[in-house]
Amino acid sequence: MKDKLSVMMLSWEFPPRVIGGISPHIYFLSKSLAKQGVKVYVVTCDFPDAPAHEVIDGVEVYRIDSYKNPSPDFATWVYLMNLNMQKETAALTRKIADDIDVFHAHDWLVANAGIGLKHIFRKPLLVTMHSTEMGRRDGLHTTTEKMIHETEAWLTYEAWKVICCSDYMISHVKWAFGLPSDKLVMVPNGVNTHVYEEIQNDLQAFRSKYALPEEKIVLYVGRLVYEKGIHILINAVPKILQKANAKFIIVGSGYMKEQLLNIARSMGLEHKVLFEGFVDDKTLLKLQRCADVSVVPSLFEPFGIVALEAMAAKSPVVASDTGGLSEIIEHDVTGVKVYPNNPDSLAWGITKVLTDDAYRKRIRENAYRRVQERYDWEKIAQRTKSIYEGVLGEYSKSFWA
Repeated sequence: MKDKLSVMMLSWEFPPRVIGGISPHIYFLSKSLAKQGVKVYVVTCDFPDAPAHEVIDGVEVYRIDSYKNPSPDFATWVYLMNLNMQKETAALTRKIADDIDVFHAHDWLVANAGIGLKHIFRKPLLVTMHSTEMGRRDGLHTTTEKMIHETEAWLTYEAWKVICCSDYMISHVKWAFGLPSDKLVMVPNGVNTHVYEEIQNDLQAFRSKYALPEEKIVLYVGRLVYEKGIHILINAVPKILQKANAKFIIVGSGYMKEQLLNIARSMGLEHKVLFEGFVDDKTLLKLQRCADVSVVPSLFEPFGIVALEAMAAKSPVVASDTGGLSEIIEHDVTGVKVYPNNPDSLAWGITKVLTDDAYRKRIRENAYRRVQERYDWEKIAQRTKSIYEGVLGEYSKSFWA
């Protein structure tokens, strides 16, 4: 084995392109791995005004042509984007001075490219499964959903190891794809507490842009899609307002936005529910710092990075008792767990936090300590590096080498 590990990560998103949780995950993991002495290359899709190549804290980022010609549907675009990614990454791999030791793909969106590169260069492929189509859709109902599921199954089959972010996802992925236990390994997501510690100034002035002094802020951050349970929160709003004066700030976008807006209007509560869409990083950090409660009402949640970010921001968390959220949050200690898909239960949890100052302070402080103990990116990078080293040890003894 070489003195210095060299890893090529593949992802369809990386800052400033942020679609979901994969982008920040790779951003912080790659930088933390670089601090551990791993040479990390990230290949991702291009983005307006973002450089084709840059170095971020020791991580070399390459943004490739993501195929801009019109495509009949999203699945076709993904396939054609993968052709470009595989071609350009292969050329890059041959050009750079380091021999790549491991290819690390993130989710099905880069499956074709990752699998192709594995076979071209005869190097082990690892995959982090951040979610599954079966879980997102609560089954497989369309030909596109079945195609994505089959692509995920192919990717996990080809991978040397499959990394999942929670014990829940380990069991889910094992069941969904029939994988052996020794192929699966759990490494949680992490969070950077320092970015919140740096935000102290003008929070009161910032807060006044969103809520009156007497209003508590209830914050939702995430995609406006069914599996995130945002409709459960909107339907819980009238019950919460019966007991607490609050402003509901919704950050994110998705196909349910118009439907949610119509629900809020029909209840006469559009003045209490603000749909902010996507916001820049600094605004999001400040909102999380100001929030009196952060809500994660997901129906399906492999991990729940938003809950972790809220805990790091010292914002009390109310979350569905499901998936990875169940593992992150200890009820009445580091947050409040509520029944999934239940507006009454969600309203109860949010009201409990908003109306009991001592309780809110206690769970907030406990959650912050838990984040520092378990979810520090440096510790997660160490675990990931040890997985790379273990795979390479196995690889050197195999017929592949």
